[in-house]
Amino acid sequence: MQKTQNVAYACLHYKQWKISAVECKKRVMGERNSIPHLAGIGGPAACVSKVELRVSCRSLLDRDTLNKSDPCVMLMVQNQGQWTELDRTEVIKSNLNPVFAKVLMLDYYFEEVQKLRFEVYDIHGTHSIGTRDDDFLGGVECTLGQVIQLALSQLIPILFPKIHAEEISGNNGYVELSFCAKKLDDKDLFSKSDPFLEIYRINDDGTEQLVHRTEVIKNNLNPVWEPFKVSLISLCSCDDERKLKCLVWDYDSRGKHDFIGEFYTNFKEMQKISSGNKVTWDCINPKYKLKKKNYKNSGLVILSDLKLHRVYSFLDYIMGGCQIHFTVAIDFTASNGDPRNSCSLHYINPYQPNEYLKALIAVGEICQDYDSDKRFSALGFGARIPPNYEIQGVVEAYQNCLPKIQLYGPTNVAPIISRIAKLAAGKEPIKDASLYHILLILTDGVVTDMADTREAIVRASYQPMSIIIVGVGNADFTDMEILDGDDGVLRSPKGEPVLRDIVQFVPFRDFKTASPAALAKCVLAEVPKQVVEYFSHKAIPPINPVLNSTPNSIANTPE
Repeated sequence: MQKTQNVAYACLHYKQWKISAVECKKRVMGERNSIPHLAGIGGPAACVSKVELRVSCRSLLDRDTLNKSDPCVMLMVQNQGQWTELDRTEVIKSNLNPVFAKVLMLDYYFEEVQKLRFEVYDIHGTHSIGTRDDDFLGGVECTLGQVIQLALSQLIPILFPKIHAEEISGNNGYVELSFCAKKLDDKDLFSKSDPFLEIYRINDDGTEQLVHRTEVIKNNLNPVWEPFKVSLISLCSCDDERKLKCLVWDYDSRGKHDFIGEFYTNFKEMQKISSGNKVTWDCINPKYKLKKKNYKNSGLVILSDLKLHRVYSFLDYIMGGCQIHFTVAIDFTASNGDPRNSCSLHYINPYQPNEYLKALIAVGEICQDYDSDKRFSALGFGARIPPNYEIQGVVEAYQNCLPKIQLYGPTNVAPIISRIAKLAAGKEPIKDASLYHILLILTDGVVTDMADTREAIVRASYQPMSIIIVGVGNADFTDMEILDGDDGVLRSPKGEPVLRDIVQFVPFRDFKTASPAALAKCVLAEVPKQVVEYFSHKAIPPINPVLNSTPNSIANTPE
């Protein structure tokens, strides 16, 4: 990269990093493209977080003769060695220290090295950035991971002295605000002011972060600005008493905007708005206040509407105390073959685990991180089990029980699903987000009670549970694909649709050459979404929402 005297600050902030690093590592789908069954489904990886980048620059080069540069920042991402534009900021006229209002958003993948390149241009026309008419002022390369680590180091630059991290936010909730103003000062000689509003968040270290800049309303002293949405993290770092600084300007096309006035507030004060009542602030020009004895204000700024939307994430529920109870059901039908025969799918090889064990261990190792007692339920179906046989531990039980049972049949799955659904439902109506169930079914063949299984899945879709089916062996799993419901809504034999998609089916044969982690990533990919869908449908918030875990924080309910 060309070295210049530019100082570019990628202003970022990330919420819930300590848990999200673990969460990201376990939910990503990095090996998806190499697996035929998954090719083309959802891209190369499962996005765990949306990241917002806020960019500002300091001491840019001045390439203009009569005016200052009109800077714009382009965000480039590297894909297969090629740089492509992902997003760009707005153009700020005649400013060598721009603070851009445009939020640059991208997906975050824990397992990938996401290379970023920020390029700054002095724009001379309405053409695309980077044309011969525009001047390249400089740029810098880094990775998104380095930006995040920078955020963790409390804004201490570790790679580029000219870049530090300040804000990265996920989509965990937002507020929609509507502002207007009345009787603003007229700063123009032959026309009325062209006002726009800026809102800044005051950080703990006293620095100011631009949250939003409204559009300009031409020739109007009583402007009504368009409603806008902003995340709660960006607005006030989830502290409803954090100070906000609001500035009103008269727009100048040359970038020399005239200051009209300012006021200070916080989100707690904004929430005092109610039906029929608006929140109003005096727009004060400090210089006028000192010089003029009878000075009252330079106009009024009014918050006319506020809509608060809370969107809880999977991490909100997990960090709030939701436990994941894991149950495994293993197919012991005779079609698996005699366990004493090396050709059997249940054959215990002393040197290498069979497909049942591989699938069980791969998925179980992920789920155990979300179960405090690390104790799983193990069920078997399609076998004759000796009386008084007790299962102690999943893997040990599986290995120990094989010599003691007779593989039989048929492959009836509905009783297993119904049993876990009944357990998930509990004895009383579910009132909190304390427990969610995952049922892992490992089977080698076609379900023999297909109609009953469809009915059981429809009933189970109303309970806090997800179903993962792993097909072991080389059987025809067409019916399993139907249960998955990705190609259409699964219905009961009577035509009743599932409330939500809770089934994920994966044939193990597609993972024979892949790592165990690849299987786990695939089969668990839909679980976070299913957890959120269930509790959101029931309007059940996390037990201890992250936003409510500290004093003076925002308390609200799901959308």
